[in-house]
Amino acid sequence: MKRVRCPKCDSYTVFDETKYTDGQSLVFVCEQCKKEFGIRIGKSKLADRHEEKHLDEQAYSQDYGSIVVVENVFAFKQVIPLDFGENEFGRYLKGTNINKPIETRDPSIDTFHCVITVKRNKKGQLQYILRDAPSDTGTFYMNEILRDTDRINLEDGAIITIGATTLILRAATTEQTKNNS
Repeated sequence: MKRVRCPKCDSYTVFDETKYTDGQSLVFVCEQCKKEFGIRIGKSKLADRHEEKHLDEQAYSQDYGSIVVVENVFAFKQVIPLDFGENEFGRYLKGTNINKPIETRDPSIDTFHCVITVKRNKKGQLQYILRDAPSDTGTFYMNEILRDTDRINLEDGAIITIGATTLILRAATTEQTKNNS
């Protein structure tokens, strides 16, 4: 089964791609907004981004580390590379003004939910700091809810929960950290 996103309202339509051949064009009508849109069957340019076997390799190959969004009932597994500075996480919604959107239909994730700041400590090592945005449903670190004033230092493998979605920090390796100095 494949999902396609409506270009107008961002809702998903699911269809069985095995019934069609590569190169074939399909037309859909969005159930939410009734917009008609088309797609062409074939390998997506984003397909490598969603292939499971490449995701774990990608998680550790990022310059400043990454966040692995664990697959749940709302979305597929994703790897989101971290940037130096503030990484603002939340649910992707057309027009959302955050720099690390999560593609999900999880209604318990706010469009601006939490922030992971990547900076260097006095020794020049990368440091990861988590804070709530603040969000309506809260941000959890290792099953403990963060208060609006909390700032949590994260280590590789830290588990963060926002809504019904789990995020896992994959810190940059020492070699990558040195290369970006």
